[in-house]
Amino acid sequence: MRRLRNQLRAGQSTCGMWVTMESPTVTEVAAAVGMDWVCVDMEHGHLDFGDVIEHLRAAAGTELSVVVRVSDIHRDLVKRALDMGADGVLLPLVRSAADVARGFRYGRYPPRGERGFGGERAVLWGLGVQEYLEIADQETLIIPIIETREAVEDIEAILATPGLEAIFFGPADLSASYGYLGHWEGPGVADTILRVRALADARGVAAGVMGRSLDEGRARLSQGFRMVGVGSDAGLLIEGLTSRMRGLRG
Repeated sequence: MRRLRNQLRAGQSTCGMWVTMESPTVTEVAAAVGMDWVCVDMEHGHLDFGDVIEHLRAAAGTELSVVVRVSDIHRDLVKRALDMGADGVLLPLVRSAADVARGFRYGRYPPRGERGFGGERAVLWGLGVQEYLEIADQETLIIPIIETREAVEDIEAILATPGLEAIFFGPADLSASYGYLGHWEGPGVADTILRVRALADARGVAAGVMGRSLDEGRARLSQGFRMVGVGSDAGLLIEGLTSRMRGLRG
């Protein structure tokens, strides 16, 4: 298995990127520059499982971890992402500890969960069945995204979920759930995120969030976030191209 889980357990800080484009070259470049993880986003945009498997293949043989943000907390979506060999899944729009528990059931084998066995890519097409089954429940990450007011109100129960090792914040959707649609961190939301992060840290649960700029990323690391996203592939491309074009035309 790749290193992300061990990094989080050791209290290390990690940097990653959101993947929204279909080309596996994006993930190859992320691995080449030394990123720790990428998140392939199936909740928004056009990516499907055909795109996911190509990004997973692009990370093969590297230390880059690949997690998948599924579009819903649904058995088929969670188990298919893991069967393809993802290092973990992000659960969107979590509202309660029951939602998180459901995600864990779908991502864990019996007796704890309901994940069915399949001879897919994760088990090397049947060639590495026993090796994978011995470590899968301990190594694959199930990460709820804290992006609703209801999740914040139930955070103590969410953090008490057996096996939970990380959470990730969605500031924009969290702001919208508090009535501040279109804001990254509406009034009071920044403090709420830091409060929840501190609660997670007290339980040994790592926290992640996006950093929209270099300065913001540095601030997030100093605040104790252990998964910091540097941006999305499309966003970073736009930022770089815009800056270069301004320099040439200015």
